[in-house]
Amino acid sequence: MSADTQTIRLAKGRMSTIRLLLISVRPWDWIKNAFLFSALFFSKNLLNPEFLAKTLLAFGLFCLATGGVYIINDILDRNQDKKHPQKSMRPIASGALPVTQATIGAICLLIFALCSAFLLKPAFGLIIASYVALTLAYSKWFKHMVILDIFSIAAGFVLRVVAGAVVINVVMSHWLLICTMLLSLFLGFSKRRYEIVTLSDEANLHRRVLAEYNPLFLDMMIGIVTSATVIGYILYTVSTETIQRFNTDKLILTIPFVLYGIFRYLYLVYHKNLGGTPAKTLLADRPLLTNIALWGIVCGVIIYLANL
Repeated sequence: MSADTQTIRLAKGRMSTIRLLLISVRPWDWIKNAFLFSALFFSKNLLNPEFLAKTLLAFGLFCLATGGVYIINDILDRNQDKKHPQKSMRPIASGALPVTQATIGAICLLIFALCSAFLLKPAFGLIIASYVALTLAYSKWFKHMVILDIFSIAAGFVLRVVAGAVVINVVMSHWLLICTMLLSLFLGFSKRRYEIVTLSDEANLHRRVLAEYNPLFLDMMIGIVTSATVIGYILYTVSTETIQRFNTDKLILTIPFVLYGIFRYLYLVYHKNLGGTPAKTLLADRPLLTNIALWGIVCGVIIYLANL
């Protein structure tokens, strides 16, 4: 074999590893990190170049951190994932990406993300470190604890919102934190229901905690958090704090978009049997995506143009 041929093969191997690592960090799931923009948007600083730049940087660092913990999660779950109809195709579970290379990639991502986060702002670095610790604890312990597994997921979303507020030094409304927690609980319980229904009798073989759930219990939980999410958002739009902050009571006009979004997602979960991957469900469903875009536009017009 010539030196040139060997060099080409090594280059192809490196490119293959990079491609597999890119798949393993699940870039389609990075949409979850958009919660970092909540503080920027609702503090009326979306058009502030300095704050926008800081939030974009924070978003990028959070994506690197989440990518690192996704890889570690896949390493820990590789034996269970091999038995799953979809997860068995993941690079690590399928054996296409060696565990050693995946571990090195995850460590590099986490070190870079954490060091950069502390340089950006120490408090932001602490939040990312807390998120990484929470996610690793979830991967190792919490995901095997009924109900606490969903609360761990919800806490991760709340940390994203808090991180967005900390990086631009604004105070986040407690109403939005409550709504974020309730919405993430709704998505989490819906995901568990999808897993129970799809995997049927073999569900506990793929995720041990699924043995503690059943469709009836999950339907009750989904009903509770759905109602609480809607009521929480309605109270947020009409609260004195919100009206004084934005100098308008028109945010109530966005309620129909929230109702449609919740109902549309329930339709996808119960009628289309979707919801296993919330990010993919959102990106693949045009009506839901359009509704979220319209909600954002209407919110923006009300919040930013209220005093004009």
